[in-house]
Amino acid sequence: VYMDSYYMDKFQVPVAKYRKFAKMTDHFMRDQPIYSRDNHPVVNVDWNDANAYCRWVGKRLPTEAEWEKAARTGIENNSGVVDFGELDECAWYEYNSNGQTHAVGEKKPNEYGLYDILGNVFHWVSDWYSKDYYKYSPNHNPTGPSSGSQRVFRGASWSCDERRCSYTFDRSSAAPDYTNFNFGFRCAISGRG
Repeated sequence: VYMDSYYMDKFQVPVAKYRKFAKMTDHFMRDQPIYSRDNHPVVNVDWNDANAYCRWVGKRLPTEAEWEKAARTGIENNSGVVDFGELDECAWYEYNSNGQTHAVGEKKPNEYGLYDILGNVFHWVSDWYSKDYYKYSPNHNPTGPSSGSQRVFRGASWSCDERRCSYTFDRSSAAPDYTNFNFGFRCAISGRG
């Protein structure tokens, strides 16, 4: 799969930035966990919330293909599986999270300089979900089906076991209005010149 150049934010969107957006736009902000601080990733956001925030800052949600390319960097043999021995260095997951999110950027970034691409919180992406989409998708800038009933989320969260957290190819979906204390997001923007 080939994609035109794009950029992804280094960090998942933190609580403080999302709170500013909610205040300035009168957008509803759902409760955050009691342990959450301003520098933790915002959670309990649905796809619509995430999309609205990205647009407000002049960006967008990454496509599923963009997210996967960013997550797979540096993985040997392009297997899409992070070695369990390296997982503690780059991800918050069930084994090391103490049952909660952590401040963004505390773990080692991947080779693209992205923090928490695996673990901490799941990432909403822009695509509608279709189980068989990638059997028939274009090989240049795939953006997912044109419609659907569920949106894709990628990655893993603080509550996932090491196997799920290590699989960069794991795909899941949920209704666009679904919220959970382990769902967050990061923004992307198309490359320039």
